[in-house]
Amino acid sequence: MMKTEELNLVTEWDKVFPKSEKVDHSKVTFVNRYGITLAADMYVPKNGTGKLPAIAVSGPFGAVKEQCSGLYAQNMAERGFLTIAFDPSFTGESGGVPRYMASPDINTEDFMAAVDFLSLNDKVDPDRIGIIGICGWGGMALNTAALDTRIKATVASTMYDMTRVNANGYFDSEDSEEARFEKKKAMCAQRLEDLKNGEYKLGGGVVDPLPEDAPFFVKDYYDYYKTDRGYHPRSLNSNGGWNVIGCESFMNQPILKYSNEIRNAVLIIHGEKAHSCYFGKDAYTNMVKDSKYADNKELIIIPEATHTDLYDGGDKDYIPFDKLESFFHEYLK
Repeated sequence: MMKTEELNLVTEWDKVFPKSEKVDHSKVTFVNRYGITLAADMYVPKNGTGKLPAIAVSGPFGAVKEQCSGLYAQNMAERGFLTIAFDPSFTGESGGVPRYMASPDINTEDFMAAVDFLSLNDKVDPDRIGIIGICGWGGMALNTAALDTRIKATVASTMYDMTRVNANGYFDSEDSEEARFEKKKAMCAQRLEDLKNGEYKLGGGVVDPLPEDAPFFVKDYYDYYKTDRGYHPRSLNSNGGWNVIGCESFMNQPILKYSNEIRNAVLIIHGEKAHSCYFGKDAYTNMVKDSKYADNKELIIIPEATHTDLYDGGDKDYIPFDKLESFFHEYLK
């Protein structure tokens, strides 16, 4: 019998978005194959009958389920899907020690464990399961879709390839052996400092106060994570951030190696004005290159939308929920 960690789950509504009266909400937990207990919000349409199609949602990278993954999950539940929004291992209300670590492998497993949970849920049709990954979890969603044949449809929204940005820097500006060596050298030194100090040093979340000369994408993040729009006390990006060495293994583990072997449907959505748009465009190009399964792959660029506009819709409801609904209805028949 798998042992589960005891988690302290908040019972009152503490999301950054209003609660819908069209769905039933509850907290659930499940265990991944590393024995880490994950916490999730489950949203069930009140008018749902029979075995329902289901969607697991996570992201952004360093966010919690009380932010945009929960918004996506609740909205899709209003449209007839049973959904869960989960906190990844080592973050939010989920288990795992030490805290604030990330792993290409463990975080891919988190999505697979969510599919396990949905597949065995009495209210779910196990042959109609999809996933949505937002920001850094968009890349994780593609990686999971390449590994988990049970997933029939995948959406990556405003995605990052976390291995690429860690290894190459933003906009590939540090894509050299020399730059990577210096980053790896610094993290190896930090490992020893952490052990000597008896704790892991935090890297800091979104910068606060915001410098006047901050790049646009930093201002974009600040506008979400550090304001009433998206601040949450458990969100890494809103607060102390990941451990300095939290993402060390991303440096040499490309997660999208076999994306062109994904047989089931994939939709990549990105904002035209998002600093991260190149991740989505390149991921789509690489996914369909030399692929026998390109016919059910799609890339949508949302005019004028920034990176965080696809977190909560921004000021113009930029998230194309109608498109997500039609995509999942088509491929989760």
